[in-house]
Amino acid sequence: MGLDIRIPLGLLFLATGGIMSVYGFLTRNSAIYDKSLGINLNLYWGLGLFLFGLVMFVMGRRVKWQDDPVTPRPWERKGGGH
Repeated sequence: MGLDIRIPLGLLFLATGGIMSVYGFLTRNSAIYDKSLGINLNLYWGLGLFLFGLVMFVMGRRVKWQDDPVTPRPWERKGGGH
């Protein structure tokens, strides 16, 4: 019942990817990308990190079936007619 590690990691990657994407978008026609053959690596890697963080966060927040005697899984309930 503890914190799923995917939630804080997802938030970390969401924040890092968001910052990198915004920076890459704001500097899209800058001379700093001459060394990378004109490819805006900040924007592309930022979007990749953002998507990865979004997947991690959503997977961490989804509903999980847990071994809980108070609220058992639907197929484990007693008296459930088949």
